Amino acid sequence: MFQEEIQRYYEALREPKINKIEELVREFIEKHVSSVVILNEGLIGAMGIIGQEFKASKLWVPEVLLAARNMHRGIEILKPELLKNNVPSKGKFLIGTVKGDIHDIGKNLVIMMMTGAGYQVIDLGIDVPQERFLEAIDKERPDIVGLSALLTTTMLEMKEVVKSIPKNFSSPPKIIIGGAPVTRKFSEEIAADGYGEDAIRAVELADQLLMSKGMI
Repeated sequence: MFQEEIQRYYEALREPKINKIEELVREFIEKHVSSVVILNEGLIGAMGIIGQEFKASKLWVPEVLLAARNMHRGIEILKPELLKNNVPSKGKFLIGTVKGDIHDIGKNLVIMMMTGAGYQVIDLGIDVPQERFLEAIDKERPDIVGLSALLTTTMLEMKEVVKSIPKNFSSPPKIIIGGAPVTRKFSEEIAADGYGEDAIRAVELADQLLMSKGMI
């Protein structure tokens, strides 16, 4: 895909009207462009530019949320084509906001970004107790578990969940954590496998963890 085409995807993701990305994805499908190219070079490529701009403080959270919404819609349109081509998911990602915390904006942004990056996402929602995480891990066998918290008081619950997973599974999934009060230092203290300071970093971290396991 040429740079000017990626630029069109970038502009469509930034556009408040969702029909722009819908029209663009359909245009490329009708041109018989590979669904994998549309996903990786168009949608993910353009979102990568937005991620870099967000990191550089050139964009704000509402603008990234808008782009993530548009990207999610683009993927919905593209999904039937991806299924035709049997495009496998990178891996299974299970996420939830820990018990005592009902905040989900950051979690939902991570979900949209991880879905866009090619992961199969299982969302446990908010106020998720430790037992629910363990049950879901046992049932779904995810490659990575994401824990979210916005309150300093629920960081202790996050610590307990991280501790419980390797105790209950001989081959535990990788665990990444994130949320406004969470830090890299806290992640290291509770022995999580990584800390995602934002949704962009969460995707990069997931990719790195699966690469280390030789899965992607």
